[in-house]
Amino acid sequence: MIANLHPYPSHKDSGVVWLGDVPEHWDVCPLISAAKLKFIKNCPERELLSIYLNLGVVKFSEVKEKRTNPTSNDLTNYQAVDPGDFVLNNQQAWRGSVGVSKYEGIVSPAYIVLSILPSLNPDFANYLFRIKGMIDQYLICSKGVGSIQRNLYWPYLKRVQIILPPLPEQTAIVRFLDFADSRIHRSINAKLKLIKLLEEEKQAIIHQAVTRGLDPDVPLKPSGVEWLGDVPEHWILQRMKTVLIERAVKGYPDEPLLAATQSKGVIRKENYENRTVIAQKDLHLLKLVKTGDFVISLRSFQGGIEYAREQGIISPAYTVLYPINSNSHGYLAWLFKSVPFIENLKLNVTGIREGQNIDYNRLSRSKIPLPPLNEQNSIASYLNEITKNIQFNIESINKEIALLREYRTRLIADVVTGKLDVREAAARLPVEADEVDEQEDGEDNDWNGEEEGEEYPDGIAMETDDNAGEEIGV
Repeated sequence: MIANLHPYPSHKDSGVVWLGDVPEHWDVCPLISAAKLKFIKNCPERELLSIYLNLGVVKFSEVKEKRTNPTSNDLTNYQAVDPGDFVLNNQQAWRGSVGVSKYEGIVSPAYIVLSILPSLNPDFANYLFRIKGMIDQYLICSKGVGSIQRNLYWPYLKRVQIILPPLPEQTAIVRFLDFADSRIHRSINAKLKLIKLLEEEKQAIIHQAVTRGLDPDVPLKPSGVEWLGDVPEHWILQRMKTVLIERAVKGYPDEPLLAATQSKGVIRKENYENRTVIAQKDLHLLKLVKTGDFVISLRSFQGGIEYAREQGIISPAYTVLYPINSNSHGYLAWLFKSVPFIENLKLNVTGIREGQNIDYNRLSRSKIPLPPLNEQNSIASYLNEITKNIQFNIESINKEIALLREYRTRLIADVVTGKLDVREAAARLPVEADEVDEQEDGEDNDWNGEEEGEEYPDGIAMETDDNAGEEIGV
């Protein structure tokens, strides 16, 4: 079906750089010709809505990760949204936090809400308004200082040129894209389920090794630690504060900036592509991290304590630790990434929301298992080797998923901008709608598009972590 698509028989120059040539019978017009500004308030009884990157407008009650800035108790100033309205997060639209709503509800008074006119199919608009070419226009129509919050201005946005196919053609495009998107989603979900099984297999191997050792016949004893269970008789249990020492050294502004990520550990910020952060005002305030240190970030409760492979500086809000015995770092790195240990971290959180920060004073009193040093090294070497193939398979599948997502993005853009003619293909589709599992773990679905990290004194904003629970070999 998709392989047999062809361009339209005749085109014209749209006069718009990002649109290029468009089908000759399509109209090109300013956004204000198809959508009008809307601001209705005093509807506090309506359900609160939110905007997610790659998902668009969703119900706030269905958001797993809530925003750090709490919702106001007074909802009278929140804007009413009706099904078919176009909603833009005015400070994050340039990153793609926009969407056409399927729901009746309310959104922040700072957002831009547009009522779509009858000449534009709302479902077609939802595809069109979220392609990269349109997102680039939101950036052009925004003002701001720094790389995070840029305010979108309606006087600029309303002049942005969009395309308007005939309404029946918009309907055909929506039908085709819904069908194709469901097929791609289904393939991605199947691969994600396979990754989940591989991750579970890897976690089972890790847990067995870091809590029971490598000898299946070793005698066990009760550890007295709920999350740990039984451990080998010859292992000792020590409080974390007797194994790790806090490093609170500052004043090294010339060291490279680091980021604590759950997928790659502590790495250079220049290699961290998932988040953009506000530039630090005073690098003297950042903490020194040395190779072999461990870092507790604000989201460590989601994915474990991160291991540093190189030296640099990091957020003063994070806790930096180094092992008393430097030869223990390999074993500890695997222990800190085991699921039971991560569950234990959740019992040591403080803040305005769950997991806002790890209380290290409390965590430091927690007991952890310590095999003899030679056994620690054997466990670390074993896990490095045994998980290598599993990790390779996971990374290969992730690359396949990335290619599918890239293909979907390109397909949608080509179809809604008239580069491919799908009218005949849409007419041949089956009548019954295809069921789609909407639980795909899409990119950035753990972030609601309303904030870009945590703000700290002296203007230092730190990245949020990515891919909670992932890990790599140590």
